[in-house]
Amino acid sequence: MTEGQRMFQLEGKIALVTGASRGIGEAVAKTLAGHGAEVILTSRKLGDLERVAAAIHEAGGRATALACHIGEMTQIGDLFAQVRARFAKLDILVNNAATNPFFGEVLNADEWAWDKTCNVNLKGYFFMSQYAARVMKEQGGGAIVNVASINGIKPAPFQGIYSITKAGVIAMTKSFAKELAGFNIRVNALLPGITDTKFSAVMVQNAEFMQAVLPMIPMGRVGQPGDMAGAVLYLVSDAAAYTTGACIIADGGMLA
Repeated sequence: MTEGQRMFQLEGKIALVTGASRGIGEAVAKTLAGHGAEVILTSRKLGDLERVAAAIHEAGGRATALACHIGEMTQIGDLFAQVRARFAKLDILVNNAATNPFFGEVLNADEWAWDKTCNVNLKGYFFMSQYAARVMKEQGGGAIVNVASINGIKPAPFQGIYSITKAGVIAMTKSFAKELAGFNIRVNALLPGITDTKFSAVMVQNAEFMQAVLPMIPMGRVGQPGDMAGAVLYLVSDAAAYTTGACIIADGGMLA
């Protein structure tokens, strides 16, 4: 194994990936497991997680499925109690679970949409990071990656609340990065563009919408979940040992 290959190896690492039952989270979890990490998979529904865990096991990796709704503080506390009891440490956190229940004009957005989106996309990310960082501080370091969005830089039409929360995730990433650097905890963000997942199906499957959007993407296609996994692997590996507070954009050149 070359030095370059060793930098991306995660043997002996414990990684927690939220929203790991499909899409970007599933791709990231499989990639981290493929590079040697033992992966804790979380999302709201245990059954979906067990499918991903089975695929990782079949490929020779290690994975544990633990249900958790990151919009619920009690469930976050219970999750980290299990992490401490079963694994005794945590080296990597990938905050990927998110929600976008309202697609429409900001003038028509109701309070429920604001509360639900902010509760998961901001509050959930914040307290997942806080709990994880406490464990990482005790053990001498770790890495956190927040999956934000290019919407956090350039808000998309009819996605106002979602875009606001993703701008908040970018600010959160930088705040945590500055405060945690002294504890050898690196905090970075991935900013995907339009990606072909169930989460964004309302856009990707809308022919009129895609006809307008594709010309804005120099690479001429939407992203795939696997396109995002390599960036996360870099950010959690030793290859990014001097990288914190960074935002990696993976959008096919849309913001270029």
